[in-house]
Amino acid sequence: MTRTPDVLLENQTWTDIENALEDGTRTAVVAVGSVEQHGPHLPLIMDTLAGDELSRRIAERLGDAFAAPTIRPGCSGHHMDFPGTITIPPETLMELIRSYCRSLDAHGFEHLVLVPTHGGNFAPVNTVAPEIARELDANVIALAELDTLMELMNEGLRAAGVEYEEPVIHAGAAETAMVMAVDEGLVRTDRLEVGREGDISVSRLLGDGFKAITENGVLGDPREATPEAGEAIFSKLADAYVERIEAERDAV
Repeated sequence: MTRTPDVLLENQTWTDIENALEDGTRTAVVAVGSVEQHGPHLPLIMDTLAGDELSRRIAERLGDAFAAPTIRPGCSGHHMDFPGTITIPPETLMELIRSYCRSLDAHGFEHLVLVPTHGGNFAPVNTVAPEIARELDANVIALAELDTLMELMNEGLRAAGVEYEEPVIHAGAAETAMVMAVDEGLVRTDRLEVGREGDISVSRLLGDGFKAITENGVLGDPREATPEAGEAIFSKLADAYVERIEAERDAV
């Protein structure tokens, strides 16, 4: 039986990594997730789970890359009204990202791809990525456009026949579908509840916190989710991100 090569950095030995680098593997993908509330039906680890899955798919499609362990937790202060959320300051997250990149650069990885999967991490990633790029020899690629991420997620819903649009995505149809695609057993289907729908001010979400917008921590309607939609979302994201990574690697 043919098996897909294991691209998870954490599953390798140091000699495996050394051999891979000698054989031409030059890219490491680092997702930046979180540990925070995702409504009454999704686990706190949703954004990290998404980062694990997306970075793995990206590395597999590139064919010459490893997926590093997803960074967690992230900047989730706007979710702290909900028990279980763990947050760190932006400065701490940025220093952690620097340490990841310095380590991978020291070992010989030439392309470091940063993939935030939690909205609160996008600003810190966009702030620190240029600083890291100036410091290290490695080429730093930050896939950190939040609007692009949410647009691709909505495209995935539509591609799977879910005619439902989420202007701001959190614990609704898109993210519930993604968890279903990875491990349907993690979704508490008996607790699916519609949350706040329609246009929402992101600045208010970040400034006043999610509790000021949605009592149950949900934006949108998770009842619209399907495993097929989750698979379509991951495919859309991986395709778009791999295309971007390959273009940026070729440009160096």
